[in-house]
Amino acid sequence: MPGLDQRVAVALSGGMDSAIAAALLIQQGCQPLAVHLRLCDHGPPAGHLATLARGLGLRLREMDLRQEFSRRVVDYFVSEYSRGRTPNPCVQCNAAIKFGRLWELLRAEGLNRLATGHYARLQTAADGALGLYRGVDRRKDQSYFLSRLPRELLPHLLFPLGEMTKTEVRRRYRELGLPVNPDCPESVELCFIPQGHYPDFIRARRGPGTPGELVDLQGRTLGRHRGLEHYTVGQRRGLGIPAREPYYVAEIHPETNRVVLGYKNEVRSPGLIAGRINWLIEPPAQDLEALAVIRYRHPGVAARITPLSAAAAQVIFAAPQSAVAPGQAVAFYLDDRVLGGGWIEERLK
Repeated sequence: MPGLDQRVAVALSGGMDSAIAAALLIQQGCQPLAVHLRLCDHGPPAGHLATLARGLGLRLREMDLRQEFSRRVVDYFVSEYSRGRTPNPCVQCNAAIKFGRLWELLRAEGLNRLATGHYARLQTAADGALGLYRGVDRRKDQSYFLSRLPRELLPHLLFPLGEMTKTEVRRRYRELGLPVNPDCPESVELCFIPQGHYPDFIRARRGPGTPGELVDLQGRTLGRHRGLEHYTVGQRRGLGIPAREPYYVAEIHPETNRVVLGYKNEVRSPGLIAGRINWLIEPPAQDLEALAVIRYRHPGVAARITPLSAAAAQVIFAAPQSAVAPGQAVAFYLDDRVLGGGWIEERLK
């Protein structure tokens, strides 16, 4: 990070990743402003944040964006489930809040760089443009969640952990003697539903769902479901339907309040239609061969991407894929570079 300018903010969550991102900036001669976003009622104790910032030698500012987060992320999450879709609130939050509203506030105060603890990289591509790339630690890579960031924002971002592994980050944290927050384990759930009980949260937010029919792909009734909020495309567990082989959720139809089930070989899809695509390269005018990643931890599948408009495309997989869920994010890669990402609007049959 040579020539790093001093007008930098670092998003400090209270965990070790963002703390080490801040420490690396300090090592480069920068004294960033540490900014903690209060997005919901769950989060690290204020005392821990203050102790962490003091241990790093940084000023700490807390920004209360709970109302904005509730409107832009939580309402979206609940609405998508009610439409029979599978939301990805982390992708939505990054684009709308962390690199959206927060960036607007920082820019208004004269700051011109934002650093976070994401495992992703920024580097100059062969075409001379700045590109977003996977982090070196493939097990922790978070570039998928950043696929909807505006292309013009990339020059203003810093991802200090992009070249590090999680093991190295943990070791560095211990070496610095920074405080450990016992209430802040490795994040695996949504920040606003820390216990992971999605149906309970949705029911509390908008009321209980209406039970309806479980049907097979031919429309034959197999049983009853408990409410659409209990189901996502690709789900296998909790269906309660005895059969010669396991059923999976193939489709969710809110207009008829039906959940459609199929066997594993019946629910694979040859492709999808992606909408609201955010390109991190010049938008392609013709077919593009790339790797399509249809959910976090998905290994990706070779695909042909055919533009349908500036922000929509048909994606045909080299091999049929399971759990192609409308509402989820799809990200496109060429080697390690993120070409862009959109929302899955429809699975092809």
